[in-house]
Amino acid sequence: MLNLGERPHKSNGQVVLNKDAVCLRGFAAAIAEELFLATIDIAKTTPFRQMFTPGGKPMSAFMTNSGELGWISDRRGYRYAKTDPETGLAWPPMPQVFRDVATRAAAAGGFAPFEPDVALINRYDIGARMSLHQDRDESDFTQPIVSVSLGLPAVFLWGGALRSEKPKRIELLHGDVVVWGGASRLNFHGIHPIAPNEHPLTGQFRYNLTFRRASPLRPA
Repeated sequence: MLNLGERPHKSNGQVVLNKDAVCLRGFAAAIAEELFLATIDIAKTTPFRQMFTPGGKPMSAFMTNSGELGWISDRRGYRYAKTDPETGLAWPPMPQVFRDVATRAAAAGGFAPFEPDVALINRYDIGARMSLHQDRDESDFTQPIVSVSLGLPAVFLWGGALRSEKPKRIELLHGDVVVWGGASRLNFHGIHPIAPNEHPLTGQFRYNLTFRRASPLRPA
């Protein structure tokens, strides 16, 4: 049994991580299968791939995207691109079920309205991890991050504004959604290595749908 360490305060079905950051327990559970099937359809045209850091190291999770933009990483740096560098084609459109869960979760977390233009999809194999990092490649930090967990459980590492701050450890289960923004928008976060297990829907994988607003908001 994993030692999850500090357990943040729970309130009304939410796990409050700190100001402007919450975990919505089971928020996407009812539509998890629909989200998963949409993910598999996206991967048929833009397959999961292992990206590399600017320093040339392979990233642990495999990734793909849908939406108007997609997040990519290579020796040129971290950035958003309108096309898949492997195919030269536009990323697949964001499925409506993606958009709906992102906007509803953002509102539940206190960030409405939210119009995501990127769905970065991470696939974690057994042992895959994500080191502590900030999401800072977007143009507007007033917009939140919405992160949906599917499949195998994971230990989410929730840090502070500085990398040196000791992170909290929060167990994320199938259908949980984490929303953060505002005062917590640039907090460091990551994923502990995925423990061996099997999920009835996703097998030996964890999928993470991360919704962002990468481009400036359009004028009203």
